[in-house]
Amino acid sequence: MDPDSVKSTLSNLAFGNVIAAAARDLQKEMVAKDKAQAAPASHDEVDLDELMDDPELEKLHAERIAALKKEAEKREVLKRQGHGEYREITEGDFLGEVTGIEKVICHFYHREFYRCKIMDKHLKALAPIYVGTKFVKLDAENAPFFVAKLAIKTLPCVILFKKGIAVDRLVGFQDLRSKDDFSTRALENILKMKGIIDEKKKDDDDDEESESKNRRVRSSTAQDSDSD
Repeated sequence: MDPDSVKSTLSNLAFGNVIAAAARDLQKEMVAKDKAQAAPASHDEVDLDELMDDPELEKLHAERIAALKKEAEKREVLKRQGHGEYREITEGDFLGEVTGIEKVICHFYHREFYRCKIMDKHLKALAPIYVGTKFVKLDAENAPFFVAKLAIKTLPCVILFKKGIAVDRLVGFQDLRSKDDFSTRALENILKMKGIIDEKKKDDDDDEESESKNRRVRSSTAQDSDSD
């Protein structure tokens, strides 16, 4: 056989082996890539029964239940202090209702003033939602001492107290664009901005408690199904 022909044949075989090896490597890379892309899809298929037995999840669940219980106990204490409702107080009650309390909204009003009745309506709607803040109202005509001390000149006047200190106030409807048809949400946003009510509503906690109960019901249902 011609030496040059043999050399050419061997060269072709070597080149063929390189191509074959490259093809195999490419195939392996493509298979690995397909597996990587398929991995997230497999994560979507989670065995909930296995998760229910996960000790870490049980710990988180127990901590959440304990936090909800603590929050419920706190709300009960606040309710006993007059939180959660919009109440009328007297001048004699005023100091006891305002001092020693974290956050208090006090509406100084006049029984015959139309705008005072509008403010009443909105504060009454917010009081049961923001249990962390006490909502009270005081007839200005029957509280001349505190009207003078707090320099109240215009009604309605909503004074915001933090730990017994008057930190801010809403005079008339100045903060509400001086319109009578403002919404409860508009007043709510102003009170949030002034830091006298929390961002978190009572309803949020109730939703979390409901979700916790729903999870327990689903877990119980799943266990009953397994026993069948």
